[in-house]
Amino acid sequence: MDHAYAIETLTKFLDGVNQHLSDLDSANMREGVTPTDAPQELELEEVRARLIDYVPNLGGYAVDEWSQRERWWIAREAAVQALGRAQSAEEIAAFLRPASPLISADALHPWVWEPAAQLWAAGARQDAVLTAARTVNRRLQQKLNRHDIGETDLCMQSFDMKAPAAGKPRLRFDGDRSTPTWKARQDGAKYTSAGAFLAIRNLAAHEDEVGWTQQEVLEYLATFSVIARWIEECMVETAP
Repeated sequence: MDHAYAIETLTKFLDGVNQHLSDLDSANMREGVTPTDAPQELELEEVRARLIDYVPNLGGYAVDEWSQRERWWIAREAAVQALGRAQSAEEIAAFLRPASPLISADALHPWVWEPAAQLWAAGARQDAVLTAARTVNRRLQQKLNRHDIGETDLCMQSFDMKAPAAGKPRLRFDGDRSTPTWKARQDGAKYTSAGAFLAIRNLAAHEDEVGWTQQEVLEYLATFSVIARWIEECMVETAP
């Protein structure tokens, strides 16, 4: 349900009901004055309000068996209850939602968070991602002693399942290399790491303003944190 629409509709309806009840009270206090029926606009607003199903009585109260004042007082009470539920609907939904785990930024891999922390604190989140990505790349270069190619090519070659060649060492996960699982992990690291540099690092480097939200930046930092852990975990295999 659109809670904002419900709040706006119910508030407008209640304003009209309160005004009409005030008019009825004023008429009853003056001798010889007959209370008037509700304005047509109020009855139209009531139709819309009764469709908002936060409380059953808002759509189900009778309109013919009460006096004018009683009839609109009942409508008012139902609308007040509905408005209260509409105003607190999002808060209640959040309270009832299952608790979600949190990622602590300072628990990301130190190759990622340490260079990014001060930039994050300064509000330079795009630069934080870029600096973290560059640091991960430098660590990969240092581990393999390769400074001759760009980060995307380096990731593709580092995790490639081909045998290492002269000047082209490989990164290898531990485990049985004959199993589909090991091969899938090796391939997955190859394309994930290369893709992260292409889709995240390059965007951060070449766009003046990417407009990332805080959540997006955290997710991108977490992506490079995973890559950093893979690089650190893997052993280096060189050509004979």
